[in-house]
Amino acid sequence: MRPVKSYIAKRFQNSDAGLSLDTDALARYSDIIDLSIGDTDFITDDAIIDTAFREAKAGYTHYGDPKGDPELIRSVCDAWQTDFKQPLSPDHVLVTASSSMGMALVMLSVLDPGDEVIVFSPYFSLYRTQAELAGGVCVEVPTYASEGWAIDEARLRAAITPRTKLIVFNNPCNPTGMGYDRSTLELLGRVAEEHDLLIAADEIYTTYLYEGDFIPLRTIPGLAHRVITLNSFSKNFLMTGWRVGVAIAEPEILEVMSNINNSLIYTAPSISQRAAIQALAIRQAIREKYVLAYRDRIFYAADRMEQIPYLSLVRPKGTFYLFPGIEKTGLSAEDFCQALLERAHVLVTPGTLFGSTGAGHFRIACTVGLDRLKEAFDRMEGLSF
Repeated sequence: MRPVKSYIAKRFQNSDAGLSLDTDALARYSDIIDLSIGDTDFITDDAIIDTAFREAKAGYTHYGDPKGDPELIRSVCDAWQTDFKQPLSPDHVLVTASSSMGMALVMLSVLDPGDEVIVFSPYFSLYRTQAELAGGVCVEVPTYASEGWAIDEARLRAAITPRTKLIVFNNPCNPTGMGYDRSTLELLGRVAEEHDLLIAADEIYTTYLYEGDFIPLRTIPGLAHRVITLNSFSKNFLMTGWRVGVAIAEPEILEVMSNINNSLIYTAPSISQRAAIQALAIRQAIREKYVLAYRDRIFYAADRMEQIPYLSLVRPKGTFYLFPGIEKTGLSAEDFCQALLERAHVLVTPGTLFGSTGAGHFRIACTVGLDRLKEAFDRMEGLSF
């Protein structure tokens, strides 16, 4: 028999682990502070958990509508219209098992082999994998800390070719924490209209914007027909393990996404969808009770980071991430993160996992309390490079 690895599809034989929890590192030190993974540290609110328990006892333990629980879809539409003043009909909503699944379904639905997908680097690393799984080609448009992570129109236009079909836009952005304003959204809209492109808008950190009000891309006049919005209950409602999200798009696209989804998991978990209905009903209370705590952490972490001489930082406008630069250390991102782990027992993520312009940076997820953040920064301040 030939080696087992030779049976694996060639495109996966040399793939790395990517962005995942480093369990080996966590096991090495008893006092490690894990700032590497974007999983909210708060337990899902009791009101949501209690609802899930009641609904499970009431019989919501079976397959549901493959397009999503009709009551949840109505709740999504009502919340969208209330929060963003844009009409939304149920045939424009598909419930997905997380926004990551939603983005993968988008790629599989719209890409033909060789079609190009534009991403703004640094970017959430799964975008590349999802595009390539669908036969697409990931094209990076760089953004830079020296420019405040702004999207440059000339660089965007230069990346567009006859094979370009889709732009992926993450706002607020993981990993940089950048929040983009209306002028950037309108820029993307103009470019997409001129070149007849679709835009996949990853907006899972909707409530984690700390300057101004969040503007969904599809609410920009004239753009709704070419925007596929991905959202999730994972971050906004501290429901990462429940695996439920939504896609908002034209019905023709959602029909294909649903058909593909039927071949993968059929439907998002029924109990999670019932819990999500309750989450939407108390969304303002969730923001006030939990999400604003992350704002306090982010501001504290940014203040501390600006006092560390070997780091540089563009202050974040959203999410619960910081993406500091390490150019003053002279180390690569991997070597710096390894040194931080070994010398300070602080686990963070190398920026190279987030694309070409992530080199020279690392990502911190502020998903521990202020006391643990203080300890982490105290340890970092004690280092020199």
